[in-house]
Amino acid sequence: MTVTVLAILETDFKPEKALAKVMNDRLVRTAKELQEAHFKPLSGRGFSDDDLVVYISYNPKYKIRYRIVNDVPADIEYFVAECCGRLGFILWRANAIGVSSEAGHLGFQ
Repeated sequence: MTVTVLAILETDFKPEKALAKVMNDRLVRTAKELQEAHFKPLSGRGFSDDDLVVYISYNPKYKIRYRIVNDVPADIEYFVAECCGRLGFILWRANAIGVSSEAGHLGFQ
């Protein structure tokens, strides 16, 4: 399984420039840490054409939110939810942003 975690830096709110840089840097580091450490047990699992793509971003209250943007088995979805929940992240609701249409535009199904 190929695991990809993408930090979505564009948000529906605009923090001050200095704060935005700190927040964006933290989000990029968090995405890398999720992909390389927390989701590492998923790498190589299953067939080589299986993918897990997760977006992370901030909500307006500066809390990190996550969303799986492709179809994955229920056990993978549960693993991601468990891991993100332990880290204090919240589920990124579909109505918060048109993620599914954006994901399709980027080539993710």
